[in-house]
Amino acid sequence: MRNEPVMSAETAVVNQSDDAARRSGLSHQELGELAAIARRAAEAGGGQLRQHFGRLERIAEKGRAGDLVTNADTAAEAAVLDLLQRDSPGVAVLAEESGTKAGGSGASEDLQWCVDPLDGTTNYAHGYPMFATSVGLLWRGIPLLGAMAVPRMDELFWAAPGHGCWCDQQPLRVSDCGELGNALLVTGFAYDRQQRLDNNYAEFAWFTHRTHGVRRGGAAAVDLAYVAAGRLDGYWERGLSPWDLAAGVVLVEQAGGLVSAYDGSAFELGSGRLIACAPGLQQSLVDGLAACRPLSGASFGAAELDATAP
Repeated sequence: MRNEPVMSAETAVVNQSDDAARRSGLSHQELGELAAIARRAAEAGGGQLRQHFGRLERIAEKGRAGDLVTNADTAAEAAVLDLLQRDSPGVAVLAEESGTKAGGSGASEDLQWCVDPLDGTTNYAHGYPMFATSVGLLWRGIPLLGAMAVPRMDELFWAAPGHGCWCDQQPLRVSDCGELGNALLVTGFAYDRQQRLDNNYAEFAWFTHRTHGVRRGGAAAVDLAYVAAGRLDGYWERGLSPWDLAAGVVLVEQAGGLVSAYDGSAFELGSGRLIACAPGLQQSLVDGLAACRPLSGASFGAAELDATAP
């Protein structure tokens, strides 16, 4: 099962994971072997999350209000990194909790694992089941393949160029929704939402008014997996980190979806914002985001923010 690069007549968005696979020179077999490592790593992290769920010993903030870390985060990350070190010792790693570890020389120097041991920590700390361990592989900073374990749903998602997109043994495809009025969307709100007017509140209201609804899952990785599975038709968000997105972006692309910047141009992992959706919705999401202007702080009880407006 192979999804070729998706080209929309309106936006001409390129499937970056397929493009990265071609440019990397990795064979079909090598991509499959790396995807198998990603699956094992995600399962290892997910196993730790399952073990600690409901039995947390430590919950702390990492410097930003609401940005939590727990002993489950660190246990899951240790399990993931141990497996990656064992099975792909020459590949560099960027992990949310421990930072960057350099890789070896040679062919693997262009590769980097991008690990979120617990995406949805706030959900996890409250006993809410929407969370995941996400393990993506980047080629020169571009998402190439990845896997994601969602323990409370007992699901393992994975995708790689030439191998398709899967949830366990089920091949995935994005929805065929092409009308905004028929769409079920999902989004999220960044940790700095209480300090700035560009906080996604206006966009949430705009799309809620014009669709079947907008969900707020609280875990970007899972949101992307659900778009890939066709359970949700589209997703947008800002303020995200590379480890939030590295695996999920590949899931959406390999399931036939489009991933782009807010304005429809090429997605950049370091930008922290993206649209991911069924191809028929992409232009509607671009247009909708362009139409939105931030709400006044006074409208949601934060008049002090209005003084910072340009």
